[in-house]
Amino acid sequence: MRTLRVGLTGGIGSGKSTVAKMLADCGAAVIDSDAIARQVTAPGGAAIDLIAKQFGALFITPEGALNRDRMRQLVFSDEQAKKQLEAIVHPLVGEETARQAAQAGSACIVFDVPLLVESGRWRQQVDRVLVVDCNETTQVSRVMVRNGWAREVVERVMAGQASRAQRLAAADVCIYNDAPLSLAALAVMVRQLAQRFGL
Repeated sequence: MRTLRVGLTGGIGSGKSTVAKMLADCGAAVIDSDAIARQVTAPGGAAIDLIAKQFGALFITPEGALNRDRMRQLVFSDEQAKKQLEAIVHPLVGEETARQAAQAGSACIVFDVPLLVESGRWRQQVDRVLVVDCNETTQVSRVMVRNGWAREVVERVMAGQASRAQRLAAADVCIYNDAPLSLAALAVMVRQLAQRFGL
């Protein structure tokens, strides 16, 4: 039986991670590209020496991890630095993603990729694109509460992501995760979707 490959994406604060967890509970093999990126930029991670060489020791914490706050400030203001960071991190994430996919052993592999639409290369690698969608005002309020970020910071992150319209245009399947939808109702929708995905 052929494994169905689903690309899961959504803007920051959309509830994508919640949907990923629900799909995993239904038996999907979920491969989280953000978690892999954190792993390669953690102390001892494969990207650390390369980042230190490219950007300098100031971008590494005393514990030996990527200094996320400092790097976030840099890449927001410097497009070239953003490309340099991506050139280091993305191939490492790609290698680990492929390794995990080869070992998945499920009828459905879900690739949880925040920047799936932006990357351009993911569309060819998946059978379906599942977008978790909500209003932009909802995204802002959720992230401000969850991360403790100022509104301007959230809006800057959103401006660096694909627009809501671009994500919806790329979607084969869409879950609208906004009020008045409850968590329980969302879980029912995800279970129905999981059955369509062969789980």
